[in-house]
Amino acid sequence: MKPIPFFFFNTKTGKKEAFLPKDSNSVTIYSCGPTVYNFAHIGNIRSFLFVDILRRSLLLGGYKLNQSMNITDIDDKIINASIKQNISVEEFTKPWTEAFFKDLETLQIHRLEHYPKATESIDDMVSLVEILQSNGLAYEREGNVYFSIQKFQRYGELSKIDVSGMKSGVRYDADEYEKDDVRDFVLWKNQKTKEEKCWHTRIGMGRPGWHLECSAMIRKIYGTGVDIHTGGIDLLFPHHENEFAQSVGAYPEEQFVGTWLHCEHLLVDGEKMSKSKGNFYTLRDILEKGFEPKVIRFHLISAHYRSKLNFSLAKLEESKVALDRIQNTIYRLLETGSLWNQIPEESLIKNFSLKEIETLNSDFLNAIADDLNIPKALATLFEFVRLVNLTLDQSKDEISNEFYEESLVFFCKLNALFAVFSFEKTKETLDGISEEWILKQISNRKIAKQNKDFATADNIRKELELKGILLADTKEGNTTWKKAL
Repeated sequence: MKPIPFFFFNTKTGKKEAFLPKDSNSVTIYSCGPTVYNFAHIGNIRSFLFVDILRRSLLLGGYKLNQSMNITDIDDKIINASIKQNISVEEFTKPWTEAFFKDLETLQIHRLEHYPKATESIDDMVSLVEILQSNGLAYEREGNVYFSIQKFQRYGELSKIDVSGMKSGVRYDADEYEKDDVRDFVLWKNQKTKEEKCWHTRIGMGRPGWHLECSAMIRKIYGTGVDIHTGGIDLLFPHHENEFAQSVGAYPEEQFVGTWLHCEHLLVDGEKMSKSKGNFYTLRDILEKGFEPKVIRFHLISAHYRSKLNFSLAKLEESKVALDRIQNTIYRLLETGSLWNQIPEESLIKNFSLKEIETLNSDFLNAIADDLNIPKALATLFEFVRLVNLTLDQSKDEISNEFYEESLVFFCKLNALFAVFSFEKTKETLDGISEEWILKQISNRKIAKQNKDFATADNIRKELELKGILLADTKEGNTTWKKAL
């Protein structure tokens, strides 16, 4: 299968452009991952889901992938916390690294090909520092090695930051610093106290600066640059700008990154998330409030990655209603169609024979290929749900087996991106009540309402409520259900 053409908004050029990987069939991607010193908050989770949507979209588009996401397991915060707890850096980061992978599993996020750790890439970082020194871009002061911004003429090219007013020789030793403050940044940090984790290397005793880590790990894994580099918009400056400077400064003859993609901020109830405002959430916080992982995933991927996403518990409830409506449609297909066991993988790339579904399939692929336009892909999904329900409302004798099969195949293709649907034919819900029985009752209620037998329809609703099932009628004429809390 020849890959479909994709278009991405490249942060470096500031415009949407055709995606042209070095290999026309395979894509290399590097994404900035977690600093493992605590549970990831939902802003971090959104950026990890963005990487997952990118991956799933390119796979649906026919590409082979070679992806990496780094694990930052050494920096100022980690060192200070490990010293405070009187344990090694490795002991401190281990449970937080495990928690990160548990979050990925919970939200059905694909595992990537590589998860390099900073502490396992020290030799590669030392080699990169030596190359920068030999190229005249790095200098040593009191055991620390710094990158000289003034000697790299392309600094600011990625983030568009103005370096004209910077002060010569002013340096930053911290891993993180205030935005828009341009100073020479640290590549290698001298050991400050005997408790601080350090390595004995050719460039001295110490540890790497945060910005150095990603440049070295990209080189370690790929031997050169990558087709796509992703991260949150908050990493554009200084982190990605410094990455660009280090990598291009060391290997000026090579292309470091073809396309830079940045995910926008997540807001909570319209405000920046912070513990002081009481609107700071981890994935575990949301799960403890009773929301299912698939609902959280569905909500966090619903906005375009370059748009701010306004998260709220009320919006999660709305996402649950929407997801229930879609899932109920799938159950209707499974209930009324032929027996359905497992969808063969090859069927996901088949050509649909039914005109309506083929058109929706084309719209769906065009949406994800257009800079990962998930809102447009969702519009296609909801139009498909409308079509299926409208068709199923007809006499079953008039519906072809082909419609059932191709509809389920298309739902599975959609789920290869969204990863929130279930295709089990029946499902135990409450006290032995099956999904199939609930949907049958909803169907009987709908028939009663059509026949103006409102007493029967009301009795069906009350019977379901007694069994802990609440119904919600949509303005489109469909009915969704949920378990009573």
